[in-house]
Amino acid sequence: MKRSFSLKNIKRFSAGLLVFCMALGLAACGNVSGSEADASKNAEDKAAGGTETDEPVTFTYARADSTTSFDLHVEITSNNAFAIDKVFEPLVMFDEEGNIYDYLAESHEISDDGLTYTFKLRDGLKFSDGTPVTSGDVKFSLERHMEVGGSLPIQADITSIETPDDSTVVIKLGAAYTPFISELANFSNGIIPEDFGGRTEEEFFEAPVGTGPFVVSEWDPTGDLTFVKNENYWQEGQPSIDKLVYKVVEDDNQAINQLKTGEVDAVEGLSFTAAEEIAGGADTTVITQDGWNVEELFFNTLDEHFADVHVRRALAMAIDREAITASQTYGYGITANTILPKAIRYCTTDSVEALSYDVEAAKAELALSAYPDGFDTTLSIASGDNITLQEAQIIQAAGQAIGINIEINQQEIAAFREDFKSLNFDMMLNSATADYPDADSIFAFQVDPEGFSQCYWTSYVNDRAIELLHEGQTAPDGDERADIYAELQQLLADEVPYVPLYYPEIVTGVQSNVSGLKVLPNGSAVFNNVVIEN
Repeated sequence: MKRSFSLKNIKRFSAGLLVFCMALGLAACGNVSGSEADASKNAEDKAAGGTETDEPVTFTYARADSTTSFDLHVEITSNNAFAIDKVFEPLVMFDEEGNIYDYLAESHEISDDGLTYTFKLRDGLKFSDGTPVTSGDVKFSLERHMEVGGSLPIQADITSIETPDDSTVVIKLGAAYTPFISELANFSNGIIPEDFGGRTEEEFFEAPVGTGPFVVSEWDPTGDLTFVKNENYWQEGQPSIDKLVYKVVEDDNQAINQLKTGEVDAVEGLSFTAAEEIAGGADTTVITQDGWNVEELFFNTLDEHFADVHVRRALAMAIDREAITASQTYGYGITANTILPKAIRYCTTDSVEALSYDVEAAKAELALSAYPDGFDTTLSIASGDNITLQEAQIIQAAGQAIGINIEINQQEIAAFREDFKSLNFDMMLNSATADYPDADSIFAFQVDPEGFSQCYWTSYVNDRAIELLHEGQTAPDGDERADIYAELQQLLADEVPYVPLYYPEIVTGVQSNVSGLKVLPNGSAVFNNVVIEN
């Protein structure tokens, strides 16, 4: 709910996740994929021939928000998640297409009944402080996550975690849980040292120790973050840069100017309005990636107006989503009919019967509500993002066309987050992003009223939706699971506790002399093989 939280302004929420367009159900995925190994070798070759000095190589990455915490079991927003995953790594990982492959685990096996998962750790794994990684560290990490719960809790019914030797972990479930292997790929299931390496929790997360490619060097929770290369990293030759700087640049225009002038090497979540200019720049280009995210309008159903399904349906029909997509994404997005992104397995955006744009029908629907003459309300957005503001203005005009007067409430991102988490909003524009490849990640985050976010802070409750959510968690991948999710998506399209607007591509602006930068579908950049040519 990358997990936002959005691509723009880091609004997007690492939501739960989704199965990408490929079947998962892998019993033993083997070692790091050939493409990963090839990329690593290419980076080594380029690094060897691409520079003429031994000067340390620094890569500066512009982001809209600072990193405020490294507690992987508590955090959820991308400003923190995409720093946490540079330090801590999970047993299994996903690639750009959502395929699961073994990571810290050399191999894994799943029993036929789906109740036992056995992982074998890679030989020679070390934490960044040089201490070996053992099965005890894995057990401690997962059990701490289970104890804390946090923003992205482990949903599987884990009954025991056994460590028959230092390199083997056996996890047993009380009931089959289809998303579990994908859930383990989430950043929140990274591995930390047992007992925090002898430190207190507070001490540990101020100077975290993990297996990731980078180590925290300098950190201002209100500003920039600097990483240095992990000299004990298990992937030989990686990372290919010596230092990674997360530079906070809150304003889109400033970030673009700094990319043009070379003050930064790349910009996270480049605005769509600037993408064409940067793509055609003399010294700049863009990287695009189909994402696991969807831009949405969320209703707080605790508000008396939006507790009325006819009000929600009326506003949904008054909004021209095709026009929003065309005018706001500049070709880097497609209209959404369901909350499950098109790039995710079981998405029914092409077949679901979503409410279509029809102002007269919207007026008729509002007439069925308790507020046939309209009402006054507020739409909250994070400030600093012109596209989000323009979306809000289009929705404001749509409301006015049917008698709903909408005031736009622009807030600094921290205040915006604080308010919606406190349910202090009427409507809001936000994005939901999956962090690992299973559809349940999105549905669990936006359908479960007892979950961490209470249906993404909408407080929406529907008994049949909850039943379908739980059925989808236990059904094996295939036709049965597809049918369950098709019914769930149609129900949500009818009830509209949120209006899906569009599926944006992830657009990253980079200097033309940068190669090897990879962006995952959850929006997290991978810097392991980055090379900056002279």
